[in-house]
Amino acid sequence: MIHTNKKGEWCELVIPAEWENYTLETLFKDFWKAPKKLVHLLRTEKNVLINGHVPDWTLPLKKNDRLSMKLFTEEEQTFSPEYLNVDIVYEDEHLIVFNKPAGMDTHPNVSGQGGTLANAAAFHMQSNGEANRPRHIHRLDRETTGAVLFAKNPLITAILDKMLEERKIKRTYLAMADGMIHQKKGTINKPIGRDRHHPTRRRVSETGQQAITHFKVMDKIKHKNLTLVQCSLDTGRTHQIRVHFSEIGHPLAGDTLYGGSDTFHRQALHAVKMEFTHPFTREEIICHAPFIDQPTIFINIDPYEI
Repeated sequence: MIHTNKKGEWCELVIPAEWENYTLETLFKDFWKAPKKLVHLLRTEKNVLINGHVPDWTLPLKKNDRLSMKLFTEEEQTFSPEYLNVDIVYEDEHLIVFNKPAGMDTHPNVSGQGGTLANAAAFHMQSNGEANRPRHIHRLDRETTGAVLFAKNPLITAILDKMLEERKIKRTYLAMADGMIHQKKGTINKPIGRDRHHPTRRRVSETGQQAITHFKVMDKIKHKNLTLVQCSLDTGRTHQIRVHFSEIGHPLAGDTLYGGSDTFHRQALHAVKMEFTHPFTREEIICHAPFIDQPTIFINIDPYEI
């Protein structure tokens, strides 16, 4: 694990032995895969230092050298800070994972919209004296609960965006599907596109984007005609799990938009776990999001054992 220190606007970390094969150029370009424009800005504004000095970006890094990056600078807020009672499941100076409740959008969909997770993130960071603004790395549907990742500065945002694109951020979901799913596990590989006849609904479409959902059956609640499934995604299409399970004849319970029963007050879908390697510390981050519905949808399940 690499230790990082926040010193005012600067993030400082000590170069580990395994980075000695890199130069500053290749560390940013090949290891972190940061965008050229962002790296160019850091470089020209002298916001990256080695041992307190402006470095030669082409020289090999040396173990125990101090790398300093000016990351924590004041930014104009995109979202109005707003106090909302949202639990945090992980946080450090670079990123934050919230446990989003049902009935809350991840971010504003129209100008001036409030009450979103992004508004809560802005308030939380502001109240802690953090000058940056939060940026969501992915999103959950309004009525879906669970872990949502936000980044706290432009560099970590770009790195996490790339990690998500390369499927290096693993997200695990639990869902209650209507009916009895007889196979123990499976993969649904069906492209998803917009439904031309509905403003928000999606559908399986040959001309849509590739969408792959892996699932395994965890339990069958026969007296309620429900199947508990654990899902992971190779892609992140809008409503992907909801569309795919509706397509195979087992819409999510409570998901009336896609033909589900009215068993629950919302679609029975929860982002229960998130796993990734921290870009700076190299620590394996595993976040579990407890169930927050009252009354609960997922009964007799320990989210920390998923």
